[in-house]
Amino acid sequence: MTSISRLRPDHSAALLAFERENRTYFAASITDRGDDYFAEFAERHRVLLAEQDAGLHHFHLIEDADGGVLGRINLVEVRDGSAELGYRIAEKAAGQGLATWAVQQICVLAVEEYGLTSLRAETTLDNTGSRAVLARTGFEPLEDVMFGDRPGRRYVLDLSGGAPPAP
Repeated sequence: MTSISRLRPDHSAALLAFERENRTYFAASITDRGDDYFAEFAERHRVLLAEQDAGLHHFHLIEDADGGVLGRINLVEVRDGSAELGYRIAEKAAGQGLATWAVQQICVLAVEEYGLTSLRAETTLDNTGSRAVLARTGFEPLEDVMFGDRPGRRYVLDLSGGAPPAP
């Protein structure tokens, strides 16, 4: 059974393996994290957990029944009842509805656990998979933006009436 769990200290090794295994795949659609990210991963993981404990962010792993990491889904920059949604799905799990399911689940957590009333998200226009996930889960396009030299779009989801129903 697939599950979403809040990021913990003991996730470090599995998360690093996930990022390494999918680095090339992710770099095809978003900016590569760079070598320093991997070299300084343990310290970065510690800092992220401290920021999570302070309520600045809510980090989660999407795991399979054996505890293998299939993806990440995060709510960052939490302030004034809002947060920015971000997610990464492993190449081996892409195209199977996992991102849509995970966004639905994180919307429920956003409302019920974190008391959020809106979410923001951004993606490049050429990332059709991510754009489709956002549309299926109720996000509305807000404005066009640029990611360096790549055109993108910013989205918003109103959660003031609760998490949206599953599509």
